[in-house]
Amino acid sequence: MTGHKLLELAHLRVTAGVKHLVHDVSLEVHAGQILALVGASGSGKSMTALGIMRLLPPGISCAGAVLLNGEPLGAKSEAQMQAIRGREIGMVFQEPMSALNPLMRIGDQVAETVRLHRRVAKSEARHAAREALASVGLPGERNAIERLPYELSGGQRQRVAVALATVMSPSLLIADEPTTALDVITQAQVLALLQKLVRVRNMGLILVTHDLAVAAQLADEIAVMHRGEIVEQGAAAQILRRPGNSYTAALLAAAQLQPRRAAPRQEAGAPLLLVSGVVHEYPRRRTSLWRPAARLRAVDEVSLSVYPGETVGLVGESGSGKSTLLRVILALERAQAGQVSLLGERFAGAHGGGLTRLRRAIQAVFQDPYGSFDPKWTVEQLIAEPFFLLNAPPTGAERRRKVAGVLEQVGLSAADARRLPREFSGGERQRIAIARALVTGPAVIAFDEAVSALDVLIRAQILQLLAELAERHKVSYLFVSHDLQVIRAIADRIYVMQRGRVVEEGPTETVFTAPRHAYTQALIAANPRMPVA
Repeated sequence: MTGHKLLELAHLRVTAGVKHLVHDVSLEVHAGQILALVGASGSGKSMTALGIMRLLPPGISCAGAVLLNGEPLGAKSEAQMQAIRGREIGMVFQEPMSALNPLMRIGDQVAETVRLHRRVAKSEARHAAREALASVGLPGERNAIERLPYELSGGQRQRVAVALATVMSPSLLIADEPTTALDVITQAQVLALLQKLVRVRNMGLILVTHDLAVAAQLADEIAVMHRGEIVEQGAAAQILRRPGNSYTAALLAAAQLQPRRAAPRQEAGAPLLLVSGVVHEYPRRRTSLWRPAARLRAVDEVSLSVYPGETVGLVGESGSGKSTLLRVILALERAQAGQVSLLGERFAGAHGGGLTRLRRAIQAVFQDPYGSFDPKWTVEQLIAEPFFLLNAPPTGAERRRKVAGVLEQVGLSAADARRLPREFSGGERQRIAIARALVTGPAVIAFDEAVSALDVLIRAQILQLLAELAERHKVSYLFVSHDLQVIRAIADRIYVMQRGRVVEEGPTETVFTAPRHAYTQALIAANPRMPVA
């Protein structure tokens, strides 16, 4: 049962010049209540959250009433808002690396938040930081408090962000896509933590998310946003089972999309990609002048294969070794043992023209396409960059024709070749990244969390596009993801990694319906599910 009214929005408007980003939004959040704000990218969810916090970028204005415990925030000075942020309203941002100081140990960052709001000794603040980090799954006995952000996985950094937002026990918490970068087990832990904080401390929570399964698992009430307006609002169970708005129905359909794929091909002949007994270790931090640094075995004798025409999924929680293994496969890092063979040739030992030919045969699409683009290059320059791998790179009109052709294949237009990356949405940038990967005609494309940051509508479009491209180009995929729903939708076979080892492998439906290993069973059990109508 919910308690008193914590937050009230009345006719909130967020504008950039004459453009309405958020229009006439009215909401209430009560103590002990979880409200999910859902919608596609650009629907106004994050702008609503930033408007509440008074953290809007320069040039964007906010109007309407925002009341916290009956007090209007619009009249508060910036100094007063700084005191409110953290103590009364906490916020968890989507990208934790941008919210953390890269040069400051995480324990000091959490302790700093405590000392900004309370006059306590440094030792007391450190104790509070240690407890906050332990509560989000980063216990002190693993020296988490002394680590720097770059030493943590993406999921671990998000847990630090949750600790920062909750260490002062605010009455209202705003979580903006808090589980986007998390594997299902960590996601379940973070969601359970947020739910516990709400129930035990009688907090209010606004959960901003594009993941309807997460909203279904956590929210008491759902508000659906589209083009800056709330188009439907009500009890979560009612909206998810019987949506009253066509846009909500479209979101639900996209969340449960199964791409139309050709029947998987049988494993016949030699694999395109063969990984055999790969071992990769990193040195740990040195703790003594007299002893060498210990080593962390991130990948421990892993073997896998990708055959012509198939999509192989690689799943596991953060820190399981998936991304490290992918870097070894792409020859971006060298393994200490084992080997990677591509088209029957050893990748790591290749050089000269042989190495160029093998690099042409495997391409990659990363989670953040914008981070892999030169922001000053046009789309044509970006897509044409891999042409240097060809024996006779096209030039002039032929180059423009090839770029235009691959752009049209991924659902963009030839005219887009003249634009810059910043002029595109996240989903469109991912299409550009796919076009760049396709342009050399590779045998295998590796995807590293390529759709995890996309909303359900765009994700459904990209998954369907990938299925169509695989059939058209006869290209194989290695799909690395923590999102089990995505893997189940697109993969023919999957490998499950835990602590650097493959613990289970098999056809996708067999693994999902009858998992043998306890870890696989835990992953599937932790995966949020949509309610059955």
